[in-house]
Amino acid sequence: LEPPRRVDPRKNTIMKLIQLVRPIASLIPEVEKPTQRVNFREKILWTACSLLLFMVCSNLPLFGIQMAKTSDPFYLMRVILASNRGTLMELGVSPLVTTGMVLQLLQGSKILEVNLDDKEERVLFTAAQKLVGLLVTLVEATAYVMSGMYGDVSAIGTGNAILIVAQLFFAGLMLLMLDELLQKGYGLGSGISLFIASHICETIVWKAFSPTTINTGRGTEFEGAILAFFHLMFVRSNKLQAIREALYRQNLPNLTNLMATCLIFALCIYMQEWRVNLTVKYQKYRGTEGKYPIKLFYTSNMPIILQTAFVSNIYFISQMLYHQSPNSPFFKLFGEWSTTESGPLAHSVPVGGLAYYVSPPASLLDMFYDPFHAIFYLLFTLTACAIFGRTWTEVSGTSVRDVARQMRERQVVMKGHRDTATAKVLSRYIPIAAALGGVCIGLLTVVADYMGAIGSGTGILLCVTIIHDFYEALMKENIPPEMNAKAFRAMAM
Repeated sequence: LEPPRRVDPRKNTIMKLIQLVRPIASLIPEVEKPTQRVNFREKILWTACSLLLFMVCSNLPLFGIQMAKTSDPFYLMRVILASNRGTLMELGVSPLVTTGMVLQLLQGSKILEVNLDDKEERVLFTAAQKLVGLLVTLVEATAYVMSGMYGDVSAIGTGNAILIVAQLFFAGLMLLMLDELLQKGYGLGSGISLFIASHICETIVWKAFSPTTINTGRGTEFEGAILAFFHLMFVRSNKLQAIREALYRQNLPNLTNLMATCLIFALCIYMQEWRVNLTVKYQKYRGTEGKYPIKLFYTSNMPIILQTAFVSNIYFISQMLYHQSPNSPFFKLFGEWSTTESGPLAHSVPVGGLAYYVSPPASLLDMFYDPFHAIFYLLFTLTACAIFGRTWTEVSGTSVRDVARQMRERQVVMKGHRDTATAKVLSRYIPIAAALGGVCIGLLTVVADYMGAIGSGTGILLCVTIIHDFYEALMKENIPPEMNAKAFRAMAM
């Protein structure tokens, strides 16, 4: 007799938890799949309406809040979370991203095994993902209110506190439904990616053309870099001095930041096309040949997202420890913080400790004043992105082993090699692309931060990769239905 197979108790526990969703799965809001093919114009319309609704909510202030004078502890995270302080989009896509990444890590590491080909398991897993997302939204909304971000709870009142939590919860529910709406086929791409990219683009456009005026001590200036250039050229008698101010003014967006942003955008778009095309044969289609592309950015923008999330947690923990005991030498090792003004709001910046050294230098001048900080940040970012890039392939189902299995199931083989040699061929490219791609993404981020690009290097990389994915989706939608079979045989998987 064969000995009984040992089952990891963690898997049984998680699967039991997912089974608990079954009685309430029908109560969780769901977007039904379209009963017929949605044409291209309708997809564009649904995508545009979803984006418009998100942008309206991003500028619609919460009712019943009293903005506290304390600094914003999540200032450095908002760029990748499509978050806007004091509005319905205060939480942004944070609950959805957190839930999706945790469940994908559990699934990729085989702690959570779900057969997505089985309809029942797929429905339960989707319902569990939504339920966890809504619970995370509720917990984060409650934590925001209880922490005093909108004023002391005793000052705003219990009724207003509950109302604020309800507003944030229903805003999170709306984002969940919009994301599902687009992913079910009514729109293009992912709602989360669309909202992140639009938020970053909005930030860049605003800092270029903002009509807000600020008194800098040298007179009133426009916040937007381009408007400030024309304004300075008009009001300054010394035109060379006006150009110098427009290019290098401090504490406000300048033309150098804008040109750096355009340069990094162009460089990211150019590097998106770097790939190695492996020739494959489709046995199912009588040996028809095609191309299997392995991009330099094999893991897309995941390395920099994970690195940013890791650094953000360091910021959060070090801020919490520092505010508890500012004079403790041990807590200062994690980070020392100082509050700086940025328009009507304030935000905390690290000035010492670990949090300081894993943050980018504020300007090129700071790099020369503290070269060790710049070198440490460079090495830390490149190493972290390389490690996260290699790790993500193992837990996301894109490793050599996983890709080789998928190709074997689809009866795809490498041209000139036996069926059993597929994994060996892929191992020459995928691990290198994952690590080197992570290093290149990290290097682009560092260069963008050193040059002072608007929206930060992380934001620009996210924006470019998301826009590139939407562009590919648009091109795919333009392929006529009758060409799909030919395109499948002629293109890579």
